[in-house]
Amino acid sequence: MTDRKFETRQVHAGYEPDEHGAVVPPIYNSVTYAYDSPTETIGDHRYSRMSAPTRDALDGLIADLEGGRYGRTFASGMAAINTLFTAVLSAGDHVVAGENLYAESHTLLTRVFSEFGVDVTFTDTADLDAVAAAITPETALVYLESPTNPLLRISDIAGVADAAAAAEADPVVAIDNTFASPYLQRPLELGADVVVESLTKYVAGHSDVMAGAIVTDDPQLEEAFEFVQYNQGATPNPFACFLVSRGAKTLSSRMRVHCENARAVAEFLADHPAVDRVYYPGLESHPNHDVAAEQMRDFGGMVSFELDASLEETSAVISNTEIFELAESLGGVESLVEQPAPMTHQDLTVEELEAIGLSESLVRLSVGTEHVDDLLADLDGAIEAGVR
Repeated sequence: MTDRKFETRQVHAGYEPDEHGAVVPPIYNSVTYAYDSPTETIGDHRYSRMSAPTRDALDGLIADLEGGRYGRTFASGMAAINTLFTAVLSAGDHVVAGENLYAESHTLLTRVFSEFGVDVTFTDTADLDAVAAAITPETALVYLESPTNPLLRISDIAGVADAAAAAEADPVVAIDNTFASPYLQRPLELGADVVVESLTKYVAGHSDVMAGAIVTDDPQLEEAFEFVQYNQGATPNPFACFLVSRGAKTLSSRMRVHCENARAVAEFLADHPAVDRVYYPGLESHPNHDVAAEQMRDFGGMVSFELDASLEETSAVISNTEIFELAESLGGVESLVEQPAPMTHQDLTVEELEAIGLSESLVRLSVGTEHVDDLLADLDGAIEAGVR
């Protein structure tokens, strides 16, 4: 369906009405599927850890939305990322990773895969010269986010892909696209080899299901992902697939509101006297605003900012919000607020936090779809009450 507009594809891709005429993909809860004989199945499936009808529909949908040939969905975003690392990396391999990553992605590389002989270099992937310099003959993977979590840094994805392709090692380039969603950005079309996505976030959109995805055009990588997933078993259940598929049907509509609200919130915070710095790629003050404008449809629903405040004062501010719920995760219709240092990034050491530039006063907002006037009033009141 790639010749049709995104808004049409998000509703129809991956599924045609079945023999009963069901317009929505049915939830097939069967674990196992019958054979005609020991060597011939009745249909396309034999065991749900390998494949299943509801998941197949979601796989096709996500592949279509990301603009790729092969889509594979998982029980969580981290399950997808772990599958990527497992399929691509071996002992002695080297990874060039963005210095600002989701905390669990950082931990997976530094405290799990490092134990199996994988070496990691963290670098500023917005600096293409630094990326090229970091690639060695042993580099098997270049892995980054854009925008990043939680500092919303932007990398030139096409430039990173070119730098990797020019290197003798020719490493796989993989992009975590969670903060953008396939509506705003499609890394495969920019030259990446693999895109990973936490479907838990914007694609599902309602904070009620956990899932992840890998999409690629490379048949050899797809074969490796299939092998790892089948043997590790990180598959989403049929109801989770149903919920993600349902959420995806409204992705474009929701993202337009997320982006509009986030832009207003970022502009409000940029003018607030208690705010030291705002991180939002839609602001012209953002160091890579022009790159974001070139490779993204819009600038997303995530905003981070630093207060002129202590850790305790910052905690007081985010504890005073009424509409912004104090909670981790992101991408749902409801607005969320969190303090990365003691919350989502609590497993990183002080040195690791300093290395990535994550301060104790940093606040991360997932701006929802509520009325923007209520969101601004909520933030204004919370800052006024918390910062003295």
